[in-house]
Amino acid sequence: MTENMTAKNSPNKAQNTTHVTIALTNPKTPTNVGAVMRAAGCYQADQIIYNGNRYAQAAKYHKQTLQTDTFNMIDKIPLVQVESFISIKDSLESIPSSAKIICVDLVEGATPLPHFIHPLEAVYIFGPEDSSIKQEVIDIADDVVYVPTVGCMNLAATVNVLLYDRLAKSLTSQEDSMLADNALIRKSRDTNNTSKVK
Repeated sequence: MTENMTAKNSPNKAQNTTHVTIALTNPKTPTNVGAVMRAAGCYQADQIIYNGNRYAQAAKYHKQTLQTDTFNMIDKIPLVQVESFISIKDSLESIPSSAKIICVDLVEGATPLPHFIHPLEAVYIFGPEDSSIKQEVIDIADDVVYVPTVGCMNLAATVNVLLYDRLAKSLTSQEDSMLADNALIRKSRDTNNTSKVK
């Protein structure tokens, strides 16, 4: 458990506020962006931003643009296109000035995710599906982390793993009890799932 992070719904929220922005580097497919939207909803990220034009171009030609966003998080979480991630905290008022810039990519010298301590306020910049985060963005990052895998995961899978890691490292005993609550399980699971542990 980290010393400086609490979950978003913690009673201490006024003292230890959190903010999570997911930043996607020139994402390629609406399928991945939709799955990232769903992950952002599950783990209560505040917004998603992206740069580049591939997603916007692909979205023009797909009627069901975000079909993997099955919880319709696009209606609840902002999805904003930006020009650049350089000076992003200065150009977007929705990002706290104290937020740390964290690049997430398979980059030599990066910190393995299991060893990383998440800041309370963060902008997580993810590399694209078929390339890497630009060096100029890596150079301005407060930290660079990678998910240790054999081979690389796709964009949405990487976002899910990182957000789960953030949640897991933030839990306190009180929040552990909350997460074990059957009401949360019933609210979160699929309607066809009625299984119980006996």
